[in-house]
Amino acid sequence: MIEIHNLCKSYSHGGGTVHALSNVSLEIAPDEFVAIMGRSGSGKSTLLQILGLLDVPTSGSYRLFGKEVAHLAEDELAILRRQTLGFIFQQFHLLPRLKAIDNVGMPLLYSGRTGLAHSPERLMQDVGLADRAQHRPSEMSGGQQQRVAIARSLVNAPRILLADEPTGNLDTASQHDILELLTQMHQQGLGVIVVTHDEEVAERTHRIIRMQDGEIISDKRQARRGAVPVSPRINSGANRGDEQASPSRGRYALELFKEGYRAVLANKLRSALSMLGITIGVASVIAMLALGRGAQESIESQLKSLGANVIVLRPNVARVGGVAQETGSPARIAFEDIAWVRERIPGVRAVAGNVTGRGQVSYANRNWNTQIQGVTTDYATIRSATPFIGRMFTAKEAQQRARVALAGLTVVRELFGSENPVGQFIKINKVNFQIIGVMPEKGGTGYRDQDDVIVIPLQTAMYRLLGKQFVDSLDIESDGVVNLDDLGSAVQRGMSTRHRVPVSLQEDGYQIMNLADIRSAVSATSETMSALLAAIAAVSLLVGGIGIMNIMLVSVTERTREIGLRKAVGARSKDILFQFLVETLAVSVSGGILGLMLGVAISVGMSTLAGWSTSISGFSVLLSVVFSVFVGLVFGIYPARKAALLNPIQALRHE
Repeated sequence: MIEIHNLCKSYSHGGGTVHALSNVSLEIAPDEFVAIMGRSGSGKSTLLQILGLLDVPTSGSYRLFGKEVAHLAEDELAILRRQTLGFIFQQFHLLPRLKAIDNVGMPLLYSGRTGLAHSPERLMQDVGLADRAQHRPSEMSGGQQQRVAIARSLVNAPRILLADEPTGNLDTASQHDILELLTQMHQQGLGVIVVTHDEEVAERTHRIIRMQDGEIISDKRQARRGAVPVSPRINSGANRGDEQASPSRGRYALELFKEGYRAVLANKLRSALSMLGITIGVASVIAMLALGRGAQESIESQLKSLGANVIVLRPNVARVGGVAQETGSPARIAFEDIAWVRERIPGVRAVAGNVTGRGQVSYANRNWNTQIQGVTTDYATIRSATPFIGRMFTAKEAQQRARVALAGLTVVRELFGSENPVGQFIKINKVNFQIIGVMPEKGGTGYRDQDDVIVIPLQTAMYRLLGKQFVDSLDIESDGVVNLDDLGSAVQRGMSTRHRVPVSLQEDGYQIMNLADIRSAVSATSETMSALLAAIAAVSLLVGGIGIMNIMLVSVTERTREIGLRKAVGARSKDILFQFLVETLAVSVSGGILGLMLGVAISVGMSTLAGWSTSISGFSVLLSVVFSVFVGLVFGIYPARKAALLNPIQALRHE
């Protein structure tokens, strides 16, 4: 039962106030067939919109089946609308991207009444379009489109059918078919209210209400024609209660995602351009993080070779005209200082002496210029450089200045190829040496290949090969008890005293390098660079998000009438909000997946083609996917909220 009393509707227009309805009072039984007539501007469409819960009155009372609805909130009106009312529009308002059967079933997305006896397929059959169910609106005539619209209005089993000029855009034959359908709906127990200009349409009804200037000027009942109403066949809701059906969360989410991807695929080029920004952004994040992480792992691997709790002692060599002045300088390191530091300085666990130089190495008909490094036996322990093939030279071999050598992997590759070098003889600066081991891989530093080296005993290097009188540096390992800074100071003071460095020069006589500090500084720098690279890549992802927001704003504008239609068939504001958010997520997640694949491909390409060290972590993948979803949500909220707040009547009128 529809009961309205003293209903008024006013709105501002052109600086003035228009009174669309003035104190309208009316009662309509749920099984009546009613026509509302009047000239343009008479208020008949406004009355129908209020009866259909698409608009609210300025004042007055409206009771629908005993419930006061004049001042309900928008979402409450939407729920009541989808439970009790069906709409037929003059413009059909079929969604062009959906097939006819999907247009009919669209209201079920919001009501969840999938268990009704009359499914969209059954309704398409009832309106005589079973063979056109898979056709799109553009492939159908006006009369066929209106039949689809009628089937859509019935899918939620309404109690009352509201039709706004249902035959206004149809030819004569189609008008007759639609009127027959409406008459049949009424005869089967459905209340029908029609707004029309056409007297022929009005004559089919049982009651004609005429309006003028927002008021009812006549209310005429006429004899019923045709059959007496029978038990409902199509309207399965005529005898049900007022239960509130809602779709299950799982099905609702699934249908929203289907709708979202359907909308995305309907505009492939625009969607692809929207995805492009996210794709590039995610790919950049993946590639940059992989590059940064790879560089960090490579640096950390190289730093491990420096050893833990190690300081390095070097003489501060004076330079004259760019030439190092070593010999005769009081700040120097003698071979005997190695044992002295190990035995006399508290807190020292091990000491390794080092000298370096360049040498020409030959094997068979192959030659290679490489770095020659002379070390003591403790070097392998201090620098984590235990040979992975062969062995380290012994203390006896070192003392005897034996001509034995360990080769780095680069030297092995250049001189021996795939041949096992252990036991082979090579010439270093024309001096014969036997390879007894291969050093572990240390990698490159960007300016020097640490594997391009040959390691020999310290005294062999100093006296048989390089001709050096003093040791270049000492690697000093702490016992872990003494602080490294304190140990460095003790070594510096002890060596200065031992070599009688003048007091004025002691502070600058020897240089101490704390490798732990170097490792920390380099690691921190590497982490900072990784974060910077990721931040730069994230900017492109944000730009992609802005692009998505712009596209979605355009989509909201283009689909304003669709939004109005969805609200008219029962969608709440939050349903529209969720739907547009899902569409945004569909774009951003799809772009994120493509970006993930592209980022992995770029990372592999950088590693394979450019030889850069890259490492793709699960965290970077998860971060990129989560960030793409986050960007979709953040930049999709404004367009989605704008769509959700649209007034259904204004949206349906949008051109």
